[in-house]
Amino acid sequence: MARLPLSTDAAAVLPEDRGAGCFVLRVGTEAGPHVCRLDGESVVDVTPRFPTVAHLLREAEPAAALRAAPGETLCPLDALLANSDAEARDPGRPHLLAPVDLQAVKAAGVTFAASLIERVVEEAAGGDPAKAGETRARLAETLGVDLASIVPASPEAFELKRLLSERGLWSPYLEVGLGEDAEIFTKAQPLASVGFGAWVGLHPRSSWSNPEPEVVLVVAPGGRIVGATLGNDVNLRDFEGRSALLLGKAKDNNASSALGPVIRLLDEGFGLDALREAEVRVEVDGEDGFRLDAKSDLKKISRDLTELARQLVETHHYPDGAVLYTGTLFAPTQDRGAPGQGFTHKVGDRVAITSRRLGALVNRVGLSTELPAWEFGAVDLMRSLAARGIAL
Repeated sequence: MARLPLSTDAAAVLPEDRGAGCFVLRVGTEAGPHVCRLDGESVVDVTPRFPTVAHLLREAEPAAALRAAPGETLCPLDALLANSDAEARDPGRPHLLAPVDLQAVKAAGVTFAASLIERVVEEAAGGDPAKAGETRARLAETLGVDLASIVPASPEAFELKRLLSERGLWSPYLEVGLGEDAEIFTKAQPLASVGFGAWVGLHPRSSWSNPEPEVVLVVAPGGRIVGATLGNDVNLRDFEGRSALLLGKAKDNNASSALGPVIRLLDEGFGLDALREAEVRVEVDGEDGFRLDAKSDLKKISRDLTELARQLVETHHYPDGAVLYTGTLFAPTQDRGAPGQGFTHKVGDRVAITSRRLGALVNRVGLSTELPAWEFGAVDLMRSLAARGIAL
């Protein structure tokens, strides 16, 4: 069956105000990865100045440092994008990679009321999608409260926790959704994330999975938010629903972390307040004709972005910086198969995650066991830089 096409036009992939922002790209070539910036219609290689994104994130003002860095044009923007669809990619020519390298890849969970409900549904249904609809209706009736109005760790949250505990309805998901401590976990290893145009992977034994479209914070050493990108925190609802202790298997599989297309660095034209206003849209198109289109609004997040970043670095410094998926409002319940079973991915799905000022992250869905293995690690990166004579 023919694969669904990906748009590689700059207007469709990059932020709508790309002429005004400061953007980091990582570009793969036969020689290895390059750290680049976008200058109009040109992709400028600044790797001799910033061998890794980690070097850039150590700067006091990353946006100003990137703009001032000397560099040479690596390729035209349109050629880069045209070669970034994995289905038709020449791996030796410039193509987009995930825009991060040595950063820890972390994720916050249960940061929106809708996702909180769905995590409890997964647990109560024991990971069985056939029981999800009935469980969802029963839970909504029992709760009898709008969780979106509850501030975590507030007196109202603690009172709700007490009432639910009395009714035997308490859950680890309600703890992190309503309690003092956010859920922050490791999503993937450094250099394991895939970028725009790549395939994203599902565990072959999963029968209930979905994308999680998210704004992803780029955090400098010490916890300062210096930029953002888009992410797909691919999730296996059946694995996590069977046991919260299977979170690692539900979240961290080959090609299950997608980031991109670029990092937008915070600057005078795009600050934290602009980021807080981000709206994220997700579109899923299947080779079976199925279509799903939904939006999520970062303004509805239960914890502020700075609070998530603070908790991230509360007990770790992250000397190479970190990226933090901020959670998703998107919890698809639209039936794709039998009535009441809700949504699940199928191989070949095209997933487009878009936000006006962050661009578009577009990928196709495959099985982790059948996709190219993650083989380029930190040692390979160091060897690649050394072979090009780039001093660290």
